[in-house]
Amino acid sequence: MSHPEKLGLIAGNGNFPLLLLDAARAQGAEVIVAAIKEETAPEIEQRGAAAVHWMSLGDLSRLIATFKAAGVTRAIMAGQVKHKQIFSAIRPDWKMAKLLMNLTTRNTDSLIGAVAKVLAEEGITLIDSTTFLEPLLARPGVLSKRAPTEDERANIEYGRKVGRHLAQYDIGQTVVIAGAACVAVEAMEGTDATIQRAGEIMRQLEGAASVLERRLTVVKVAKPGQDMRFDVPIVGLKTIETMRAAGATCLALDAGKCLLLDGEKIIRAADEAGIAIVAE
Repeated sequence: MSHPEKLGLIAGNGNFPLLLLDAARAQGAEVIVAAIKEETAPEIEQRGAAAVHWMSLGDLSRLIATFKAAGVTRAIMAGQVKHKQIFSAIRPDWKMAKLLMNLTTRNTDSLIGAVAKVLAEEGITLIDSTTFLEPLLARPGVLSKRAPTEDERANIEYGRKVGRHLAQYDIGQTVVIAGAACVAVEAMEGTDATIQRAGEIMRQLEGAASVLERRLTVVKVAKPGQDMRFDVPIVGLKTIETMRAAGATCLALDAGKCLLLDGEKIIRAADEAGIAIVAE
């Protein structure tokens, strides 16, 4: 009788780690969770993991020792860690401090890539964060009832050009466009905050003479050569709610590179709000 795989889960914030834990268990894995005190939802304790070990963001040595003691050879990262946590709130142990000292650029990719390298040196392979959630990857085509209008199509085309340029520098994966003009660009604040800011900017323009079309288009891109092990673009119900409040009417995604965390609920919410979703 074969033993279930012992999978290490490095859990960040939001629903992603919870969904991944459920999916991995459903597919027969025994999941050992490294939960980040500053980020992970307490509900992780109630999802049937073999073990949940709480640790701080900088406890790299403890993370490795925990996984090794449990016999973990494959691990998966799920859920974001806020950028400000990574670069300000972190209290690194010696192993993490050494890693941070050797970074040439202080962005998410270089940091998590370096963590992945350290894990590999310790015999722990980091696998794609979408491994157990393939059905939730955005499929190509128009996903909503409504297709993008001609104006929204122009916004998408322009937004993709801008987004791809920014993504190659690991600045952010979301841009918000109106009338083929860039209204907001994501940096450290995250997707929802970027969309909210775009909505506020457009409200400030109300009543002023403006050539800008009021309706916003949100374009979310993967990075060139997106590393599917971490920082995969994610859209949830909250994204649709935020778009609705901000006056955004269209969402464009990269097919096969973006996770729709709430599945069909996202599409239903978009249809109710008259929002077009397209993945290409």
